[in-house]
Amino acid sequence: MATGKNPLFDTATTLGKILMFLGVSAICGVLVAGLLVPAAAVSGSAASGSIQFFDTLPAELKVDPPSQSTTILASDGSVIANLYAENRTRVSLDQMSPYIKDAIIAIEDSRFYEHGGVDTTGILRAIVSTARGNKQGASTITQQYVNNVINSSLEAEGKGDEVLLNGVNKGVGDKLREMKLAIALEKKFTKEQILEGYLNIVFFNRDAYGIEAASKFFFSTTAKDLTLPQAALLAGVVNSPSFYDPITNPDNAKARRDLVLKAMLTQGKIKQADYDAAVATPVQTKVTQPRQGCAYSTTAPYFCDYVLHLLLNNPAYGADAAERERKIFRGGLTIKTTLDPNAQAVAQAQVDGSAGANPDKWGASLVSVQPGSGKIISMAQNTVWFPADGKFDQTQNFNVDSQDAKGNDLNGLGGFQPGSTMKPFTFAEWLDEGNSMNTQLNGAVRRYPQNFPWKNTCPAPTVGWYDATNGTHDLQNAEEGYYKYMSVVDGLANSINTITFATAARVDLCGIQKIVDAVGIHGGLPTADNPNPQVPMTTLGNLIGSTQTAPLTMASAFATFAADGKYCEPIAIDSVTDASGAQLPAQTPNCKDAIKPEVARGVAYAMQEVLNRGSGSLIQPRISTRTTFPIAAKTGTNDNNSSTWVAGYTTGLATATWFGDPLGNQQRAGQNVTVNGKFYKGIDGYMIAGPQFSNYMAQVAPAYGTNPFPAPPSSMLNSPVAPPRASTPTSESTAPATDAATPPSADPSPAPEPTKSKKK
Repeated sequence: MATGKNPLFDTATTLGKILMFLGVSAICGVLVAGLLVPAAAVSGSAASGSIQFFDTLPAELKVDPPSQSTTILASDGSVIANLYAENRTRVSLDQMSPYIKDAIIAIEDSRFYEHGGVDTTGILRAIVSTARGNKQGASTITQQYVNNVINSSLEAEGKGDEVLLNGVNKGVGDKLREMKLAIALEKKFTKEQILEGYLNIVFFNRDAYGIEAASKFFFSTTAKDLTLPQAALLAGVVNSPSFYDPITNPDNAKARRDLVLKAMLTQGKIKQADYDAAVATPVQTKVTQPRQGCAYSTTAPYFCDYVLHLLLNNPAYGADAAERERKIFRGGLTIKTTLDPNAQAVAQAQVDGSAGANPDKWGASLVSVQPGSGKIISMAQNTVWFPADGKFDQTQNFNVDSQDAKGNDLNGLGGFQPGSTMKPFTFAEWLDEGNSMNTQLNGAVRRYPQNFPWKNTCPAPTVGWYDATNGTHDLQNAEEGYYKYMSVVDGLANSINTITFATAARVDLCGIQKIVDAVGIHGGLPTADNPNPQVPMTTLGNLIGSTQTAPLTMASAFATFAADGKYCEPIAIDSVTDASGAQLPAQTPNCKDAIKPEVARGVAYAMQEVLNRGSGSLIQPRISTRTTFPIAAKTGTNDNNSSTWVAGYTTGLATATWFGDPLGNQQRAGQNVTVNGKFYKGIDGYMIAGPQFSNYMAQVAPAYGTNPFPAPPSSMLNSPVAPPRASTPTSESTAPATDAATPPSADPSPAPEPTKSKKK
């Protein structure tokens, strides 16, 4: 900061130099007196006051580890992302090049191994130099370390405005405190410990704190592998990181580097030949720009962000949001997640390929979990975090809820209408009540008026109805030809709405609700008044999925069938350790028995038929052109084709894939549209979400187990009448009814055969 000059005190004049010398000497005398003699031995009120102040200063300095980078890892230990407030990776002294140790001592504190924390010789030398007009600092490396530790603690506590910088806003009292703490520090730690601490904490540039981060940033190397010219340059940067920045001020950086080299030569730390070669080396940087945060993850940015939100919401990491943020971004944590990077790569390739160039911004997502543990194996969507080259940019996660059950932000979109992926839960209640899946029901019933006698032992009222004579429309299937008698299993395999409603009409709606709740299905848009919204099956439209739910919710629900009826909450974090190696709270499997094992087996049997001969027969995953494996799945499409799904599982992996409109309120119809160069009159679940599912499972599922599903009890298969077989589709144009998600209502009397209906 510029100040006005009094000619009498101008250090350019002889008198000014003398006065400056005397003034600085007086201050120095007070400091040295405070260090070396007790207060009673000093005369003069000013000196006595200073020493009394000195004696009241704390002799101990709490040396906490400096702010360090947190690393999020995949299950195999590969890095997903780094998080930090200060880009720093701590390394031990033996992991640093000898050149950097010698260089920093040579230029910053040549008497480092001789003084006890404060160098009185250096102070006097600085006074003389300053009196001659050449300002020179006298802080030892120990004093600088003290200053950095204090400032680092203030930053970590959110008190950045209290940070004191050398020569800028320090008073005599601040300097006294620093000196006393330096002396105390020298009594507690060895020189090597102090030097190691200093080189790990010192600031090099806004993207590099500590020698390891600086080595990577400026030279794309490690502190251990720094060459002599590189080490000398970095040692020079410390004095003024901006002025000596080799990227923006290479000439200044070279001059400072050569000064460091000269000091090393003079002090006998290098030989003349080394000096000559180093001085002749041009200043050349090879920058590795740090990518801080989940947004820069190249493998799984949205999964990473989900993990970060889980930690930020966890009270175990701090009493409030600010404390948790400090813990995560400054604590040097190592967070090992459940993500399988190989599965993630396949998932990302599938969703990226679904819409191609995607000028219309159709959304695609895929998430998979491990049955029996709830571990999230992959989580992908076809967007980028930042706008780039016309890419579909989006920060919200397509796969998860908008908030958790406590109302904490998860940065999720909140899900989509699940369509006919809800039908297996009505089928499960049918089996749970002891019925055979081969029972024939009347699929011609299309009217369910408001007074229809549903069985509902729960207190919630039945709402929603289908009845063209009373102002709504009749219940519709996706295709003609299915308004007839057929077995319950055929109705599920071919996703026939009228059979689903006929099934629901003969069971307790409350039972369906209990199954849906037990397998974790809930609305994806919590509110303060309803933090864990129920998907109410008494709203009859939800028999075929009209409430918004997240893909992760659906994958976890379907994993319940794969795990013989055991539901596990999804988890993403296997372990967390801090910088000292201590274990911090992570996530452990939280599972419960949700449905009967025999019911889960019956559902698996039926949903294999979806792929064998039903609405998903065109997307049967194959390891080769002929080889398949046991797999169960269900397609799903909402009423205007804006939300299409396939959710399914093997014994070892459950996956939900989605394709549709993620924008605004998700009202854009997926009808008469061109996606990835192909025209669709109406997008159904098996058309785009289907191949995503099929290709992904074919490549990933075998690694997690594709054993045969246990057979259901024979009582579930018995039927006095052989059920009629649905024809197997040979192409999309001849595919049978796949999905339909319309509002609720119906009538027990058969209706005439309709013309081809509007899609689900």
